[in-house]
Amino acid sequence: MNSTIKKAFNNRYLRNRNVRYGLIFLAGILLGWLLFGSRGGHESGDAHGHSHEQAAATVWTCSMHPQIKMEKPGKCPLCAMDLIPLTSSGGGDAVDPDAIRLSGEAIALANIQTTVVSRQNPVKDIQLFGTIQVDERLSQSQTSHVNGRIEKLFVNFTGESLRQGQTIATVYSPELLNAQQELLEAVKMESVQPMLLQAAREKLRLWKLTDEQIAAIEKSGVASPLVEIKSNSGGVVITKNVNQGDYISQGNVLLSVANLSQVWAMFDAYESDLPFLKVGDNIEFSLQAIPGKTFSGKISFIDPLLDKNTRTSKVRVVTSNPGMQLKPEMFASARVTAPLRQHSNQVVIPNSAVLWTGKRSIVYVKQPNAETPAFMLREVDLGPSLGGAYVVLSGLNDGDEIVTNGAFTIDATAQLEGKRSMMNMDVGQKNIDPESTKGEHATLMVQGLCEMCKDRIEKTARGINGVYSAVWELKTRELHLDFDKALTSKAAISKAVAAVGHDTDMHKADNNVYEALPACCKYREQ
Repeated sequence: MNSTIKKAFNNRYLRNRNVRYGLIFLAGILLGWLLFGSRGGHESGDAHGHSHEQAAATVWTCSMHPQIKMEKPGKCPLCAMDLIPLTSSGGGDAVDPDAIRLSGEAIALANIQTTVVSRQNPVKDIQLFGTIQVDERLSQSQTSHVNGRIEKLFVNFTGESLRQGQTIATVYSPELLNAQQELLEAVKMESVQPMLLQAAREKLRLWKLTDEQIAAIEKSGVASPLVEIKSNSGGVVITKNVNQGDYISQGNVLLSVANLSQVWAMFDAYESDLPFLKVGDNIEFSLQAIPGKTFSGKISFIDPLLDKNTRTSKVRVVTSNPGMQLKPEMFASARVTAPLRQHSNQVVIPNSAVLWTGKRSIVYVKQPNAETPAFMLREVDLGPSLGGAYVVLSGLNDGDEIVTNGAFTIDATAQLEGKRSMMNMDVGQKNIDPESTKGEHATLMVQGLCEMCKDRIEKTARGINGVYSAVWELKTRELHLDFDKALTSKAAISKAVAAVGHDTDMHKADNNVYEALPACCKYREQ
């Protein structure tokens, strides 16, 4: 019976083409589920596990107390603020553990910009401000040479122009009247005593009467109590000290006259700019009162005395004044470009790249060949300011890529991650009591040339168990150490420093290690 039913089933259904195709389709679905369903579930489990591992690896910290680091979210034990996730370093490339890594999104949000530094012949841009002043060498005082009273004054106001020989005032003088009478008597006795006539004439000349005035008196034969005072120079009246009717004495200053055909431009130079200015330098300046026009001259004098209040010194520029355009007390501004020959072919960086920490100046250098952008703090020694830039004496090399915008943001990230920053340059320093009976201080001579050497030497020394302070001075090449003599020794520290490529007075670095140092760190003479 069973065989009969099976045979009938085969004849009725399996010979049907649609039924056969349906069975094949169902078999394919079952086979696909067996092959891929279990694997997909396994991968999903792996992804979940990986995600779980990542979540477990997240470090949580406090924004106010970055030294707090927890493996899971919660409250800060110091201030009870919510913990925040610490920025993940990311990336699989090998960089310095002290470097700060930021994602591309973080860099874009913080508007972080970098620049590749290069060596230049720096030029200092100096801005000077000052005023136009009277040339003191062309100023004169018009004085009275006789005692008397001003009967008529021909100068009425300050600023009036005078020409040389012009009559300034008519003065009544009894003394001058007596001198004229002596002259007339001497004329009568010329044939008998000619020397008396010469003496009378010389007396009037000493009172600044001209030869023409003396000849007129002799010709007229009449002595006058009035005498005219003539201007001995041309110019502009800048001070008027008398009025008509005043009594004057010999030597009184009646007027001060200045010749404005040539003037001084007097500028204030700050003491930091004085080393870059010298007598003979050309200066171009402009005036607010005459926009669009540039005047030029040479520095003729630099005041050797400094104003203790403004910390400036006067710089004088002599310039001609055609058409009397330049008037005393006009405001002037000048710009001087002074090449710094003593700092030629040195690295120059913009002001925005530098962070100041009191005595230190630091920049952030982008690490080369890093998959994820990484930035490393580096201390630099700055030279003179160029206005919008600085000369770098040491700490950077030609071709280094530094952060020129957003350096403070990177430093803030370093502080949150508990790494070296502008506010904490000694992260990782051991907390060993220097007053301990086992503490010892020593000085070790270590060879090096730059701030990169300083970082390498100090970091190596501080990494030794028992060392709680290590400071290397670039100028003296001395490494000052404070360490626990029960845990380490000066010789052990010297050996460790030599192992990273720096000769000491106790050990010599291996040549292969030394040759692997950057070019700026090659201290050995070739």
